[in-house]
Amino acid sequence: MSPKILDGKKLAQTIQGEIAAGVDELVKEHGIRPGLAMVQVGVSTANGLYVRGKRKACAQVGMTSFAHELPADISQSDLLGLIGQLNADPAVHGIVVQHPLSHRFDEAAIVNAIAPHKDVEGLGAENLSLLTVGRPRYIACTPHGIQQLLLCNRIEVAGAHVVIVGRSNFVCKPLALLLVEKDADATVTLCHSATPDLTALTRHADVIVMALGKARMLTAVMVKRGAVVIDVGTHRLEDGSLAGDVDFESVGKVASAISPVPGGVGPMTITMLLYNTLKAARDSKRGPCSQPF
Repeated sequence: MSPKILDGKKLAQTIQGEIAAGVDELVKEHGIRPGLAMVQVGVSTANGLYVRGKRKACAQVGMTSFAHELPADISQSDLLGLIGQLNADPAVHGIVVQHPLSHRFDEAAIVNAIAPHKDVEGLGAENLSLLTVGRPRYIACTPHGIQQLLLCNRIEVAGAHVVIVGRSNFVCKPLALLLVEKDADATVTLCHSATPDLTALTRHADVIVMALGKARMLTAVMVKRGAVVIDVGTHRLEDGSLAGDVDFESVGKVASAISPVPGGVGPMTITMLLYNTLKAARDSKRGPCSQPF
């Protein structure tokens, strides 16, 4: 029996339609058009594609986007200076710095320089802290997208054992926090590259989320029959095709549901970025010091 394909592209289109309606309402009732600033350091084909994808998505829902392409040799102080200007710009409701940055930058300092009320990726210390105590302002986009992918496909995680493979601050840790909240009620195991006998854990999982960054690492022998598999990885192979962290062909033979690459988690990540930007624009009516609770 073929697995259910968790079509993030189709779901993203539905949610973006709702976001577009929200943008239109905000413009008509309050004269506020959400604005998203994207900062890219250096020339990168991959990052350039990501930025263009985000700008296209902004245009489709009626948001304004601002692209800042900076030279690769820009200093950290100059980058922080631009972020300070964007923090003060009332037309900008959300700020994204394209990752990864060069090792010469203090990435944590860059992320935390973004004003918390404009940190629409939800990756700054304040917003992650709010998520930790169950009072999120903006939920990190990829974890939020995964959560919506599960919810909208009626995949129940309450009482389920979820194994997350990876330990990034961008995806894995925020997702673990989301899934252990009382309204989710999952039991979560967080694994990483140094976890001994990873297969012993994944084979007992009801849901597996792969975000380790190794192409086609998860194979069928690592998955119990009927498990749900979410693939966060994206890799460009030598033949030019894309693959995830999951061996889609073999795992698809045992999984009950699986997200594809491309077309799974990726579109949902961009969609939740738009969702957070709309929320930030709505919150701006109450001023930058407004709290999410």
